[in-house]
Amino acid sequence: QVQLVESGGGLVQAGGSLRLSCAASGRTFSNYATGWFRQAPGKEREFVAGINRSGGFTRYADSVKGRFTISRDNAKNTLYLQMNSLKPEDTAVYYCAIGLYGGSYVPQGQREYDYWGQGTQVTVSS
Repeated sequence: QVQLVESGGGLVQAGGSLRLSCAASGRTFSNYATGWFRQAPGKEREFVAGINRSGGFTRYADSVKGRFTISRDNAKNTLYLQMNSLKPEDTAVYYCAIGLYGGSYVPQGQREYDYWGQGTQVTVSS
């Protein structure tokens, strides 16, 4: 069974930064593409960023391009999301997810991911 554990969420003022981490166990992490999603109150879960299994290819939602950076360390079985210039509209529960895809493919749909973490709350105050 795969376990994904997010950390790094919290309360930050607008314009500030946070770094989320997602620690994976139970599978060979480097075989999986990985992604971050978020869900704000009353809204559907949405794709934020994704990275292929080697880390050489990334995808971002338009709303976070230029502000967020996704990365991974396969030696540490860990996924990261560096979030800069945070805005109140970034407030949400952030989830990491993994899907078994090879090559350069970066899945962006929720149904493409096989395993999910429990989420970490990010709150950006104005």
